[in-house]
Amino acid sequence: MPDRLREALFNVIAGEIEGKTFADLYAGSGAVGIEALSRGAAHSIFVESNSAAIRVIQENLCALGVEQQARVIRATVKETLSGLSADVYFLGPPYALVEEYSRTLDTLGESPPNLVIAQHAARHELAAEYGRLGRSRVIRQGSNSLSFYRP
Repeated sequence: MPDRLREALFNVIAGEIEGKTFADLYAGSGAVGIEALSRGAAHSIFVESNSAAIRVIQENLCALGVEQQARVIRATVKETLSGLSADVYFLGPPYALVEEYSRTLDTLGESPPNLVIAQHAARHELAAEYGRLGRSRVIRQGSNSLSFYRP
Protein backbone atom coordinates (compact mmCIF):
# COMPACT_ATOMS: atom_id res chain seq x y z
CA MET A 1 0.00 0.00 0.00
CA PRO A 2 1.49 3.35 -0.96
CA ASP A 3 2.24 5.60 2.03
CA ARG A 4 -0.06 8.35 0.79
CA LEU A 5 -2.97 5.94 0.45
CA ARG A 6 -2.32 4.51 3.94
CA GLU A 7 -2.31 8.05 5.33
CA ALA A 8 -5.64 8.77 3.61
CA LEU A 9 -7.09 5.56 5.02
CA PHE A 10 -6.16 6.37 8.60
CA ASN A 11 -7.28 9.98 8.30
CA VAL A 12 -10.75 8.68 7.38
CA ILE A 13 -11.00 6.00 10.08
CA ALA A 14 -9.05 7.72 12.87
CA GLY A 15 -12.05 8.07 15.16
CA GLU A 16 -13.24 4.52 14.55
CA ILE A 17 -10.26 2.42 15.65
CA GLU A 18 -9.43 3.78 19.11
CA GLY A 19 -9.62 0.86 21.53
CA LYS A 20 -10.97 -1.48 18.84
CA THR A 21 -9.82 -4.75 17.29
CA PHE A 22 -8.47 -4.34 13.76
CA ALA A 23 -8.12 -7.29 11.36
CA ASP A 24 -5.48 -7.00 8.64
CA LEU A 25 -6.42 -9.67 6.09
CA TYR A 26 -3.87 -10.67 3.43
CA ALA A 27 -1.49 -8.83 5.75
CA GLY A 28 1.73 -8.96 3.73
CA SER A 29 4.28 -7.01 5.80
CA GLY A 30 1.61 -6.11 8.35
CA ALA A 31 2.08 -2.39 7.78
CA VAL A 32 -1.65 -1.60 7.87
CA GLY A 33 -2.36 -3.52 11.08
CA ILE A 34 0.74 -2.08 12.74
CA GLU A 35 -0.35 1.41 11.72
CA ALA A 36 -3.75 0.71 13.29
CA LEU A 37 -1.98 -0.13 16.58
CA SER A 38 0.04 3.08 16.39
CA ARG A 39 -3.24 4.99 15.83
CA GLY A 40 -4.91 3.60 18.95
CA ALA A 41 -6.34 0.19 18.08
CA ALA A 42 -6.30 -2.06 21.15
CA HIS A 43 -5.49 -5.18 19.18
CA SER A 44 -4.58 -6.18 15.61
CA ILE A 45 -5.09 -9.57 14.01
CA PHE A 46 -2.84 -10.37 11.06
CA VAL A 47 -3.89 -13.11 8.61
CA GLU A 48 -1.23 -14.14 6.11
CA SER A 49 -0.40 -17.44 4.44
CA ASN A 50 3.18 -16.69 3.31
CA SER A 51 5.87 -17.86 5.76
CA ALA A 52 8.36 -15.14 4.81
CA ALA A 53 5.71 -12.44 5.29
CA ILE A 54 4.78 -13.92 8.69
CA ARG A 55 8.42 -13.61 9.78
CA VAL A 56 8.47 -9.96 8.68
CA ILE A 57 5.26 -9.22 10.60
CA GLN A 58 6.63 -10.87 13.73
CA GLU A 59 9.96 -9.05 13.45
CA ASN A 60 8.19 -5.70 13.00
CA LEU A 61 5.91 -6.32 15.97
CA CYS A 62 8.91 -7.24 18.16
CA ALA A 63 10.93 -4.23 17.00
CA LEU A 64 8.05 -1.96 17.99
CA GLY A 65 7.31 -3.79 21.24
CA VAL A 66 3.65 -4.41 20.42
CA GLU A 67 3.60 -8.23 20.25
CA GLN A 68 1.16 -8.39 23.18
CA GLN A 69 -1.39 -6.38 21.18
CA ALA A 70 -1.17 -8.63 18.14
CA ARG A 71 -2.26 -12.04 16.97
CA VAL A 72 -0.57 -13.43 13.86
CA ILE A 73 -2.35 -16.24 12.05
CA ARG A 74 -0.57 -18.25 9.36
CA ALA A 75 -3.45 -19.40 7.17
CA THR A 76 -5.50 -18.30 4.22
CA VAL A 77 -8.28 -15.81 4.80
CA LYS A 78 -10.77 -18.38 3.53
CA GLU A 79 -9.64 -20.87 6.22
CA THR A 80 -9.75 -18.33 9.02
CA LEU A 81 -12.37 -15.67 8.34
CA SER A 82 -15.40 -17.36 9.88
CA GLY A 83 -13.56 -17.74 13.20
CA LEU A 84 -12.38 -14.13 13.46
CA SER A 85 -13.99 -11.37 15.46
CA ALA A 86 -12.97 -7.76 14.90
CA ASP A 87 -14.53 -4.31 14.81
CA VAL A 88 -12.74 -3.18 11.65
CA TYR A 89 -11.54 -5.37 8.78
CA PHE A 90 -9.03 -4.33 6.14
CA LEU A 91 -8.49 -6.50 3.10
CA GLY A 92 -5.87 -5.99 0.47
CA PRO A 93 -5.38 -9.23 -1.44
CA PRO A 94 -3.05 -9.23 -4.43
CA TYR A 95 -4.92 -7.36 -7.15
CA ALA A 96 -4.72 -10.36 -9.51
CA LEU A 97 -6.80 -12.48 -7.08
CA VAL A 98 -10.06 -10.80 -8.04
CA GLU A 99 -12.22 -13.64 -6.68
CA GLU A 100 -10.85 -13.05 -3.16
CA TYR A 101 -12.71 -9.74 -2.91
CA SER A 102 -16.20 -11.12 -3.45
CA ARG A 103 -15.52 -14.27 -1.42
CA THR A 104 -14.25 -12.28 1.57
CA LEU A 105 -16.78 -9.45 1.36
CA ASP A 106 -19.67 -11.90 0.94
CA THR A 107 -18.57 -13.74 4.09
CA LEU A 108 -18.20 -10.51 6.07
CA GLY A 109 -21.58 -9.35 4.77
CA GLU A 110 -23.35 -12.30 6.42
CA SER A 111 -22.71 -10.87 9.89
CA PRO A 112 -21.26 -7.44 9.21
CA PRO A 113 -18.75 -5.72 11.47
CA ASN A 114 -18.78 -1.95 12.01
CA LEU A 115 -16.47 -1.24 9.08
CA VAL A 116 -14.77 -3.10 6.23
CA ILE A 117 -12.20 -1.46 3.95
CA ALA A 118 -11.01 -3.06 0.72
CA GLN A 119 -7.92 -1.89 -1.13
CA HIS A 120 -8.18 -2.71 -4.83
CA ALA A 121 -7.07 -1.66 -8.26
CA ALA A 122 -8.94 1.46 -9.40
CA ARG A 123 -9.88 -0.36 -12.61
CA HIS A 124 -11.54 -3.16 -10.58
CA GLU A 125 -14.92 -1.85 -9.49
CA LEU A 126 -16.29 -3.66 -6.45
CA ALA A 127 -20.02 -4.22 -5.97
CA ALA A 128 -22.08 -1.66 -4.06
CA GLU A 129 -23.35 -4.36 -1.69
CA TYR A 130 -22.17 -7.67 -0.28
CA GLY A 131 -24.81 -9.32 1.87
CA ARG A 132 -25.69 -6.76 4.57
CA LEU A 133 -22.66 -4.56 3.80
CA GLY A 134 -23.13 -1.47 1.65
CA ARG A 135 -20.42 0.69 0.17
CA SER A 136 -20.37 4.10 1.85
CA ARG A 137 -17.32 5.70 0.25
CA VAL A 138 -14.55 5.22 -2.31
CA ILE A 139 -11.17 6.94 -2.28
CA ARG A 140 -9.13 6.77 -5.49
CA GLN A 141 -5.45 7.62 -5.69
CA GLY A 142 -3.68 6.85 -8.94
CA SER A 143 -4.17 3.18 -9.78
CA ASN A 144 -5.39 2.29 -6.26
CA SER A 145 -8.77 2.56 -4.57
CA LEU A 146 -10.15 2.07 -1.09
CA SER A 147 -13.80 1.04 -0.81
CA PHE A 148 -15.47 1.46 2.59
CA TYR A 149 -18.38 -0.79 3.58
CA ARG A 150 -20.76 -0.51 6.53
CA PRO A 151 -23.80 -2.46 7.70
